[in-house]
Amino acid sequence: MSSRSLVAPPSMGLPIAQMRSVFSADDVERKLAHLQAGGNEREHDALRNTLQRMLERGPQRFAVKPSGVPEMAPLYDLLPNFGEVLDDVKRHVALTQDSRDSLEVTPILLLGPPGVGKTHFARQIADLLGTSMSLVPMSSMTAGWLLSGSSSQWKGAKPGKVFEALVDGQYANPVIVVDEIDKASADAQYDPLGALYSLLEHDTAQNFVDEFAEVPIDASQVIWITTANNERSIPEPILNRMNVFEIAPPSLEAARKIAGHLYRSIRGEHDWGQRFEPDPCDDVLDQLATLAPREMRRALVTAFGNARLDNRYALEPDDLPRNGPGKARIGFLQ
Repeated sequence: MSSRSLVAPPSMGLPIAQMRSVFSADDVERKLAHLQAGGNEREHDALRNTLQRMLERGPQRFAVKPSGVPEMAPLYDLLPNFGEVLDDVKRHVALTQDSRDSLEVTPILLLGPPGVGKTHFARQIADLLGTSMSLVPMSSMTAGWLLSGSSSQWKGAKPGKVFEALVDGQYANPVIVVDEIDKASADAQYDPLGALYSLLEHDTAQNFVDEFAEVPIDASQVIWITTANNERSIPEPILNRMNVFEIAPPSLEAARKIAGHLYRSIRGEHDWGQRFEPDPCDDVLDQLATLAPREMRRALVTAFGNARLDNRYALEPDDLPRNGPGKARIGFLQ
């Protein structure tokens, strides 16, 4: 697969990128010709349309990377319980900052209880590196086909998430999050994690074949982040391909910092937010700190709305949702 250097567009926010071919147009044309020679055009309409779309879009995608180690102090504050993982990402960025090499990050497994911010971390890393993020929920009943697609001969078949991220996306090195990898249940016919054996290895990932499109795709630049509550049900060969990090719930003080960041983020994202106080009071932070990071945003949005109903622009603890006896739970931890 070929690549060439160029200066990235200013809108990407990062000064350096490469254009990299994520598939061979010749391979696609040969596959199309084979379909046409085989007849039964209506039977292969979906596959033919997919291959034609590949040719129309072309094989070149951005492979972005920072020109130097980016300022990450705000991320350490926002994600205080992810310090070791952020250190690992920083090391990988440092290795490529003065070279033409593409950014390569060893696949990451985040182990921790629900709600500690694992998926939020992945989104922040995608933003940091200037690329996109795709989520693959392995707890889905269709998880077996999510990564690698399903055969075009099956009714309703379509390409998998890896194909979609690379062919339909803009980047050769998207962040792909395989969420709840420990929830994937293999049956006798198909192992939903089977595709990862080749995808998590740089050399074999260069020629990944989606079962729907049946043409090689270069997935070697994908930045893999997987999440799990525990590692017991993850096959050893998969674990051996990843750097494993155990993510503990944030401390009380760290949770207060996260809550403060989220308050300021929500406030800054909305025109109505500018009317509210720049920072929440200590009592509000104390109450937010008892929630899992996943729940804080929803609690804050509820609190902003309650404050406005009371014609105020400062949050009070009573604005936050409560889960006392007899009150319906709406997803917040006590």
